[in-house]
Amino acid sequence: MRLNVGVDRDNLGYLLAKASQRWNELLHEGFRHHGYADVRPAYGSVLLPLFEEDGLRMGALAVRARLSKQTMTTLVRLMEAAGLVRRVRDPDDGRAYRVWLTERSRAFRPVAAEVLDGLDRHVRSQLSPADLEATRTVLKGVMDLWSPEQSPPSSAPPPIASSRTSPTSRTSRAGRPSSPAS
Repeated sequence: MRLNVGVDRDNLGYLLAKASQRWNELLHEGFRHHGYADVRPAYGSVLLPLFEEDGLRMGALAVRARLSKQTMTTLVRLMEAAGLVRRVRDPDDGRAYRVWLTERSRAFRPVAAEVLDGLDRHVRSQLSPADLEATRTVLKGVMDLWSPEQSPPSSAPPPIASSRTSPTSRTSRAGRPSSPAS
């Protein structure tokens, strides 16, 4: 018996998640084929901004990648272990780190470009130019839903509560309330 709970395989979130999952499987297969089996598709969130501007601070890298600082730190540590990036203390601010590409990640760049180009060619062979452009436009719009610069429409549900503490209710390590900037 099928329960009708309003969630099914035509749900937009499900379709986006499964399309992304399949895309990442194909990316990983392409990377593996070229000798980079340890490079995860998720690393693209770090590599792309660094390919655009090497030596970014961790915070700036997180913003450009649209990831939390905690997630960025985890990814960068994994990528350091894989020899793809290196963290160096920022000489202008000893508390901050800058992230730099390694020779290995520079050698990977043309491989990533080739694999991505092959996937793009395949998609272009399956979609009309108008459908391809519409898909790009729609996906960019979805990526920008309720970005920090926008407020959600009044009919939108409230954002899902995070398990993390809100910036206004943080406490310091000593147990005292702290400012959001600390």
